[in-house]
Amino acid sequence: MESNQNDTRALSKELTNAVWDMKSLGEIGTFSKGKGISKEQISSTGLPCIRYGEIYTTHEVVIKQFKSFISEEIAEESQLISKGDVLFAGSGETIEDIGKAVAYIGEERAYAGGDIIVLSTNEEVQAEFLSFTLNTDIANKQKRRLGQGQQVVHIYPSDLAQIKIPLPPLPEQRAIARVLNTWDTAIHTTEKLIAQKELRKKWLMQQLLSGKRRLKGFGSEWGYVRFNEIYSQIKRTACYDKFIVLSVTKDGIVSQAEYFNKEIASEDTSQYLVIKRGDMVMSGLNFWMGSIDVLTAYEVGMVSPAYKAFEISNENISPAFMKYFVRSEVMLRALVGSSVTGASIVRRNLDRETLDEWSFHLPDLNEQTAIAQILQVVNKEISLLKTKAEKLREQKKGLMQVLLTGHKRLNH
Repeated sequence: MESNQNDTRALSKELTNAVWDMKSLGEIGTFSKGKGISKEQISSTGLPCIRYGEIYTTHEVVIKQFKSFISEEIAEESQLISKGDVLFAGSGETIEDIGKAVAYIGEERAYAGGDIIVLSTNEEVQAEFLSFTLNTDIANKQKRRLGQGQQVVHIYPSDLAQIKIPLPPLPEQRAIARVLNTWDTAIHTTEKLIAQKELRKKWLMQQLLSGKRRLKGFGSEWGYVRFNEIYSQIKRTACYDKFIVLSVTKDGIVSQAEYFNKEIASEDTSQYLVIKRGDMVMSGLNFWMGSIDVLTAYEVGMVSPAYKAFEISNENISPAFMKYFVRSEVMLRALVGSSVTGASIVRRNLDRETLDEWSFHLPDLNEQTAIAQILQVVNKEISLLKTKAEKLREQKKGLMQVLLTGHKRLNH
């Protein structure tokens, strides 16, 4: 209760200190509701439409490209949207996400499905500026306060009409939207490059780790090596020592505290397994879904005893090569083939005897090293691009905080 009161006081202060006149959404436009478009009515061609879930998953601030379409017959029963309309998701799984907004600035005839609330604004509002503003803290705090429900959260037109935002003159709205769109374009371009690099990495792994494509200078035959000739299981435990607690996810080995934003380890970590750089760790139950990785980000750490941990016991195997090999399609097939159904279809148990005897077709140590170096270069390129994208997102967030509140003014 005290937290809610503090939030309300902080919000009131923000609204009072706004540089521009405050306007409620009910003052700047009129609301209508989308009409149900079911999943079965969606097709790959026809008239463009948007369903409420796509506001969360597909569009950020502006609808740039539709992914769903309906027939003329379905359109007759659906809600038409027009250029300049702002669409809200009327339902959501969490109070934090409720009322996500996106602007429609296109010219083509398009439709909104159920659980979408449509705001048609008057001529003093620029839709892109409004969409940016409605996704800032000053608007989100109000939406969270107005959202209703536990399992599924709802927000209604009468709630949205109460939301107040600082509204500058139209020329300044346009200038602000142009600046923020510049950052959006840079972020989108960078994310597109990341996706291209990820696809290239996947292709290279498929080709190089299977021997379908050989590197220049290497022509010797690949040999077959059983899993138990590569790895031996780790049994060393932490006892009274303390190390960073790590978890194995589909994203690889991560710091538990950073990934989950909290420590979920047991208070007693004496039986946790100690792993070192180059060791391979897999989830005890989700290994067959790709929860497996080789430790490279830390020199030493510890993982729950529920995990399976292994160290290389063969001097002809490169840990750098195995970093990529254990996350390849070849290894995934071996893990699926070495799994047995557990408590559910998702949770499976590892059949160590089968995995130990599984044979892998591998190159010699020199070729392993060369393959790893190529994949490391691609990984580095992806990492740099991700860092760049994150910096752009932080810059955009900072710009939104000062531009959309009037604390920094633009010449227009």
